[in-house]
Amino acid sequence: MLVFYRAKLAFLSVPKTGTSAYETALAPHADLILSEPPALKHAPVYRYNRFIRPMYFNVCDVELDVMAVMREPISWLGSWWRYRQRPFMKGRPNATHDISFDEFVLAYMKGKKPSYADVGSQYKFLERQQNGTGVTHLFRYEDQPRLQQFLTDRLEVTFELGRENVSPARKLELSDDTEMRFRRKCAEEFALYDSIPTD
Repeated sequence: MLVFYRAKLAFLSVPKTGTSAYETALAPHADLILSEPPALKHAPVYRYNRFIRPMYFNVCDVELDVMAVMREPISWLGSWWRYRQRPFMKGRPNATHDISFDEFVLAYMKGKKPSYADVGSQYKFLERQQNGTGVTHLFRYEDQPRLQQFLTDRLEVTFELGRENVSPARKLELSDDTEMRFRRKCAEEFALYDSIPTD
């Protein structure tokens, strides 16, 4: 998570949406950088609302805008599946080396997920809180030009974006039946993604 006080902006770090690269590029301009531990780096809206928002609102009398990036839900799961196939993960409970993407998505839909498919939910991460706190600027991971233009304009900076935490290249093969079940079971994920403006 990054906070830019002058720009009155908090940038939440949704896992597997490229935010580590933005953190590296924008850290010199940020006033607060939460990069460790993962529970703080990847603090969802509810944790931001409980811990970070009161710090700025109560002490500085400032209500920050909140921005975040969301990835297309199938692509997001695909990134997790590929990420857990990095060589050093071989033999670990979270590894997906011997699991097909179809099996991974089916496991993700279970009530009690196996550890390798227990990766959370973008919808839950971004869920608006009862006091109204929520994401005010949401961008599609797939629409990098719009995201980068927003940050350039809002922060009044230029920056170079590198690549970090890149997953191994693997083709995502998902059966029509599994995709249909996933779209039905996790309809709120797709509805939120489809609601993100593209112009």
